[in-house]
Amino acid sequence: MRILYGIQGTGHGHISRARVVLPKLREYAEVDVLISGYNFKMSIDGPVDFTARGLSLAYDHRGSVDLLGTALGLDPVRFIQDIQKLKVEDYDFVVNDFEPVTAWAAKKEGVPCVAISHQASFLSEKVPRADKRSPVAEQVMKHFAPCTVAVGSHYLRYDDFIEPPIIRRQIRDLNPLQGEHVTVYLPAFDHETLTSIFGAVKQVHWEIFSPTCESPYQKYNVRVNPVGKESFLKSIEHCLGIVSATGFETSSEAMYLGKKFLTVPIRKQYEQLCNAAALKQLGGEVVYRIDQTFSEKLNNWIENGKALHLPEISDEEDLVKKIIRAGIGEHKNVDEFKLEQAL
Repeated sequence: MRILYGIQGTGHGHISRARVVLPKLREYAEVDVLISGYNFKMSIDGPVDFTARGLSLAYDHRGSVDLLGTALGLDPVRFIQDIQKLKVEDYDFVVNDFEPVTAWAAKKEGVPCVAISHQASFLSEKVPRADKRSPVAEQVMKHFAPCTVAVGSHYLRYDDFIEPPIIRRQIRDLNPLQGEHVTVYLPAFDHETLTSIFGAVKQVHWEIFSPTCESPYQKYNVRVNPVGKESFLKSIEHCLGIVSATGFETSSEAMYLGKKFLTVPIRKQYEQLCNAAALKQLGGEVVYRIDQTFSEKLNNWIENGKALHLPEISDEEDLVKKIIRAGIGEHKNVDEFKLEQAL
């Protein structure tokens, strides 16, 4: 059996999920990987067979999606060419983590496509939405990476096809302790801006991780770091709490580690606004705009903020079996299929 795994490179969540799913998937099949996007900095810790420009979001470094920058980054001719040259018919099915090239190539050739993204959970009307629902954004999430069947992921099992969060082993292996610093990951902001904002709150140390920082530096009670897997893991393991955007993976990891968590959703990023609505239902602390009142909110959160906890996480083996069943058909036994492949 041959599987093509498409990964959206924008944001670290899709790649983090691939680090969990890929090794298990390769126990059952030969898997090729395609990553698309042009603004990601993380790797999947393994071979990548294909790359494509795909479609990526741009940020304005002031906490919002840059709509003009995103539009200017689009290359529809290249996108169509990438779809046409991908020989998706050579595969039994596609596993897709919100990656548009493999999804549309599969649709074009009639190849089964299994969506395993957090965004796939929004195919259910039972998933919490932002207070102001966006019909355009809803259509984008539905059609950006079309699928034949979905295995979504969310904080809770809001619907029967939705699984709990996938927590990577590096997080599960941590020994979380409560230290004296707060870890900050707000990638839509410039790190110099963040240094000024958080440096004004003196009662704790801040460790900021930024995709625009090239080398680490210290300024007063703020340490600024490039985005790095090991340094980030060490920081959240021993932090007092986490301040981050409302990406699904970072918020899930904060809950898994039992860290108190304050989130600032990226403005105009509808998925994050929906995540914020779900977190508020769970009792989470959400700040929608960094303004002159933000320092006061930070101080209050440091003193009174609380941790949220996940009721359950995905079992890797069960999840991969569910993905394969979705790809080969529910009537086939996955364990028997694995034996057939080995013989």
